[in-house]
Amino acid sequence: MTTTSALFYIFSAVLLASSFGVITARSTVHAALFLVLAFFNASCLWMMLKAEFLAITLVLVYVGAVMVLFLFVVMMLDINTEELRVGFWKAFPLAALVGVLIALEMALVLMGGFSHGAAPVADAAALKAGNTRLLGIEVYTNYLYPLQIAAVLLLVAIIAAIALTLRERKDSKAIDPNLALRARKADRLRIVKMAPTIEVASVPAAPAAEPGKEGGKA
Repeated sequence: MTTTSALFYIFSAVLLASSFGVITARSTVHAALFLVLAFFNASCLWMMLKAEFLAITLVLVYVGAVMVLFLFVVMMLDINTEELRVGFWKAFPLAALVGVLIALEMALVLMGGFSHGAAPVADAAALKAGNTRLLGIEVYTNYLYPLQIAAVLLLVAIIAAIALTLRERKDSKAIDPNLALRARKADRLRIVKMAPTIEVASVPAAPAAEPGKEGGKA
């Protein structure tokens, strides 16, 4: 067994173990950390396949941005996991059936890729250009329309998220953008001139003498 094969099996084993830990961890923070480990090992596998752009994108985008955001959200919300586990075993048979069907579909799709022979050897010009440039040329020429469709779907998702956030609810404070745009300075601030008020300090009156003490000492 070569060193490359040994590293492949090590990264794959850690990836499978961390993926299993994501769905079995009792703490949401631990699940997020397991997911970070899974992304890191997947990035190492991409690096071994000489897909440097995909490897660094997986680390920078998912590990460096998305998972950090997940950790902040999970730690700030303090989610009660005990309430989420209620009814887990009732829905487990249906979830297991769906998982098996997805695994079979992926196996049918991926098995076709193992029937091919040796990978085509790239010419010297392609090797000199680099994977990032070749990937950009391939995406923006042969897959331009699928890329535009994915961009439109992401735009619709962003608009839907904003609309769900701004909707009026009992437990949230909604702001009408139209009222905010129509706001004027005169509606928010009004300067009123008022005459000065001078308060005169009153001198306290002397206390009255008690009867029987006017003649001095006895």
